Amino acid sequence: MKLVLKNPENFVGQKISIFKKEVPCLDTAWHYHAEFELIYISRSSGIRFVGDSVAHFSAGDLVLVGSYLPHLWRNEETYYESEGNLMVETIIMKFTSNFMGTDTFDNPEFNSIKNLLEQSKFGVSFSAAIANQLNVELMDITAVSPAEQSMSLLNILYRLSLTSPEDRIVLSSSDMRQFSTESPDRLDSVIRYISENYRSDITLSDVANIACMTTNSFCRFFKKMTNKSFTEFLNEIRIRNASRMLIQESTPISEVCYNVGYKSIPNFNKQFKAIMGETPKGYRYNL
Repeated sequence: MKLVLKNPENFVGQKISIFKKEVPCLDTAWHYHAEFELIYISRSSGIRFVGDSVAHFSAGDLVLVGSYLPHLWRNEETYYESEGNLMVETIIMKFTSNFMGTDTFDNPEFNSIKNLLEQSKFGVSFSAAIANQLNVELMDITAVSPAEQSMSLLNILYRLSLTSPEDRIVLSSSDMRQFSTESPDRLDSVIRYISENYRSDITLSDVANIACMTTNSFCRFFKKMTNKSFTEFLNEIRIRNASRMLIQESTPISEVCYNVGYKSIPNFNKQFKAIMGETPKGYRYNL
């Protein structure tokens, strides 16, 4: 998995690119690009990374990613192991800030959209209710002409810009945009390793070795790049996967604890409450 500055050939010279992706599993590259991106997951589930945010996603996930903000939607392991039984369906709307013309969003009537695009530098997730309201427009947008796509995208952005704070979640806690063209392969390898091995007993030495760094150098590097310590990041991966299991499965909580890599139930409960705001039992009860 490599953090790369993407400049796809099919977007060169364009201001808008809208398409549906139907694949067995999502791209595993942690990446960023100059364009804004509105992503609607109509069929898929897994863990979403946007800036320093780590969260579970499922069908109905609707997120606006700002330009140069690193992001990754990574499916659950079963998608990569599947022999075609599981499929992903995603609507991807990639666009520049001037897709409706130069300085269009500087006009007062589009002020709310301008503010939304500014907020998107942190990544913005919209509630299931909002995604459901826009479902028809989102699913139909790939089937219309380019002119209609531009008008439809403008309408969608306008409606999203009017959503209440309760229906809009800012994802990254800090500005994690990457303006360098260099690809930090070390971080990329570490994120993939953690995502694939979080159930195991991963140590700081393990990930420092993956990055070919000393533990002290790695700690400084990882904190700078993710705004989290290695332990904080690992806990988030484990707890987000645990929350998915609590939603989708009837597995006993103690078994979920061990399935995501914890050896102590009290520690699991403590970390779960710190990240999710309630205990695993309370989380499952309130579903």
